[in-house]
Amino acid sequence: MLSLNRAVLLVPLLFAQLLEPVAANPLERLFAPKAELWARWAVHAESPGRAIDHSAWQAFLQRYVVPSADGIHRVAYAAVSAEDRGRLDDYVRSLSAEPVSQNTKAQQLAYWINLYNALTLRLVLDHYPVESIRDIDISPGLFASGPWDKALVEVEGEAMTLNDIEHRVLRPIWGDPRIHYAVNCASIGCPNLQREAFTAGNSGRLLDAAARDYINHPRSVEVQGEGVVLSSIYNWFAPDFEVDGGVLAHLRRYAAPALAGRLAQEPHISGYAYDWTLNEAAKVALP
Repeated sequence: MLSLNRAVLLVPLLFAQLLEPVAANPLERLFAPKAELWARWAVHAESPGRAIDHSAWQAFLQRYVVPSADGIHRVAYAAVSAEDRGRLDDYVRSLSAEPVSQNTKAQQLAYWINLYNALTLRLVLDHYPVESIRDIDISPGLFASGPWDKALVEVEGEAMTLNDIEHRVLRPIWGDPRIHYAVNCASIGCPNLQREAFTAGNSGRLLDAAARDYINHPRSVEVQGEGVVLSSIYNWFAPDFEVDGGVLAHLRRYAAPALAGRLAQEPHISGYAYDWTLNEAAKVALP
């Protein structure tokens, strides 16, 4: 339950989001989910358990995630066939049946990222067409919004939400800010949905590539005069980037030389922005 004071603060925040769906409100950090460990998922095996098959997800990503000329990956939701939709459902069911706590930490990282992204894509397909994932308002609770607090899957007997996976498993267990570039919220402002399934062997490479890809795109960092406008991710989850010395130091780590030089001057952060428009691809000819 929200306290009365927090509920009072939330009212103007909600109005601000309605009036300015792209611009970020500084108060949003107060209400962003915290990384709070669900200790039950911190158990992992020292030697690899049964291999988890992500090939169906890989095939789905290759077919329906479309790179665009503007550097943003979009999803051809309207083109998803009934057969491929069934394969996506089967993949989610296969992950739900996995005894993931018996796998190594590296296997688990790939598992949770892929599960989060597959659930998000399936969720959009369930409610398509929508203009934004925030229009899928299925979370329980008076002040809840969007789909993130709705239980969508059961893993080892535990009903889990998207927020559980991101904020109670991935963020607290791995403590890696690159997680924010891996989980996709089906929005233009979000880091790209990768066209390659995560695995125990490729996660480090994909996380680094995703960080570089996003940070060097203007929806992440846009230089405006003497300041910079950053993605709201760096406002909502600022504490996660302290492991790299803070947000600007983290950005410099993955920025191309010209941008890194600009960030080295410690520019004023003049604002945050985020585009919640659905990351939908225009009608395209698919292979």
